[in-house]
Amino acid sequence: MSEPILALRGVHANIAQYHILQGVDLEVPAGGVTMLLGRNGVGKTTTLRTIMGLWRAHQGTIQFDGNDITARPTPAIARLGIGFVPEDMGIFSDLSVEENMILAAADGPIEKQRLEWLFQVFPPLRTFWKNPAGNLSGGQKQMLSIARAMAEERRLYLIDEPTKGLAPAIIATLAGALRDLKAQGASILLVEQNFAVAKALGDSCAVMDDGRIVWTGAMAELAEDAALQERLMGLSMEAA
Repeated sequence: MSEPILALRGVHANIAQYHILQGVDLEVPAGGVTMLLGRNGVGKTTTLRTIMGLWRAHQGTIQFDGNDITARPTPAIARLGIGFVPEDMGIFSDLSVEENMILAAADGPIEKQRLEWLFQVFPPLRTFWKNPAGNLSGGQKQMLSIARAMAEERRLYLIDEPTKGLAPAIIATLAGALRDLKAQGASILLVEQNFAVAKALGDSCAVMDDGRIVWTGAMAELAEDAALQERLMGLSMEAA
């Protein structure tokens, strides 16, 4: 087996007085979609933010593509080739869609071919290109948030609950874009509460509980075992 593109070993992280991550061991294979699942409040978002250096690991190591990134600042981590879509979307509401995309392209203007692809998978981007991002609907803002991470080709994408609160048609659009990204050979670590989306997109899976990884395996294995789903995640996941 090839080396994982991302590996967390015994990672602990605190937020204020709260000990959130309590020894996270996680591997993300190169290529495909790894789902990070679990009940609300078990540390999934904190895991992504700690990988990006937004929260600091006070114990353990984080390696990306063979590089120790545990203590690196967030901009340096991003420059290694990691795109991050936070749960709060992270767009600039007062700027236009175009300006949001320009700011996301750290290496210069977005390649024309890649921009056309983004317009194809997220048609509202073209429609509202000159409009303030704050005027977009919730689903359109989520499309922009993900498109910003995709503006340049990345080795790894960390995406936090992209379908939360969205209508089924928007969810289908986002899922299609992630399938395209996967087909391009990208590696994706995806936090998702919609179990139908997790089943449709995931290749491998890790389940968190109480700040630790408590189960890893193939997404298909978890999807086929209702008893295992109930034991690991209770009723907080949408089982549709």
